[in-house]
Amino acid sequence: MGVVIPLEDKSADHLIEPLMALVADDMDRVNTTILSRTGSEVTMIPEVANHLISSGGKRLRPILTLASAGLCGYAGAGHVKLAAAVEFMHTATLLHDDVVDESDMRRGKAAARMLWGNEASVLVGDFLLGQAFKMMVEVGSLPCLEVLSSAAVVIAEGEVMQLSAAKDTETTEEAYLAVIRAKTSALFAAACEVGPILAARSRAEIAACRDYGANLGIAFQLIDDALDYGGSSARLGKNTGDDFREGKITLPVVLSFRRGSTEERDFWRRTLERGEIADGDLEFALAAMKKRRALEDTIERARHYGAMARDALELFPASPWRHALHEAVEFAISRAH
Repeated sequence: MGVVIPLEDKSADHLIEPLMALVADDMDRVNTTILSRTGSEVTMIPEVANHLISSGGKRLRPILTLASAGLCGYAGAGHVKLAAAVEFMHTATLLHDDVVDESDMRRGKAAARMLWGNEASVLVGDFLLGQAFKMMVEVGSLPCLEVLSSAAVVIAEGEVMQLSAAKDTETTEEAYLAVIRAKTSALFAAACEVGPILAARSRAEIAACRDYGANLGIAFQLIDDALDYGGSSARLGKNTGDDFREGKITLPVVLSFRRGSTEERDFWRRTLERGEIADGDLEFALAAMKKRRALEDTIERARHYGAMARDALELFPASPWRHALHEAVEFAISRAH
């Protein structure tokens, strides 16, 4: 059985539409907030920030903040600023990531660092983090500030963990999962946790929303890992095989290396550790992954975490919000179908 990779860019998009419809009005307010908070007399700041912010993307993380608040019956306005703060945190990490990874593309466009340089990308990322924390303070919820600031620390730790494990083909699956729990899952978890906190829900419900976000975040990242070796560049917003060319150790590589022959392991060491990539090497990598079922099993792992995310929401009664959040899990995973 081979890996089924999407050929159309919108094959899974209908699954996220129920959630987007529920949060549409609030999302308009979030977008207005985002635009107002990227303003600065330093002209390069809005230029760099809006290059990435306006370049598309589903804005899934702020949508999850709004949805978790809706699921829990929150009736105030604080979730809008927190959702904008979550998006700024995410955008800042993307700006920083592209510098660390030396990426040329982001969301189908030239990465900000290619247009304004590495220094500007890092500094504008810092500006957005500062704005994010200003909005958190304005909301006035110390528990929400604690959750999001803790997530910022964990994300930074994840970046450093990934840097220290870079190009290390001996990385274990457990070590790799620790990186994505920090780098990706932590912000998904925090985005979902602040809604029930604002709504003053029980500790059990807060934990359920956090668990939903954490597991969804892992599933989302694992599908991204698989798509890098089999998706279209239009869908990915970057070039297919970028992870390979950048020497990134992702789960498909971890599984392929562990299961591979001596020849295959030597190949991974040459290409990823030493960066000696020749014509035809990406095709060899794909063939090795297919032979070792690395992509199929990465997608299976994602399904496992997706099931855990859905189960976390069973604590809540049936509602359009819960149904839409279940569908969001299907959206994350169905990108690989």
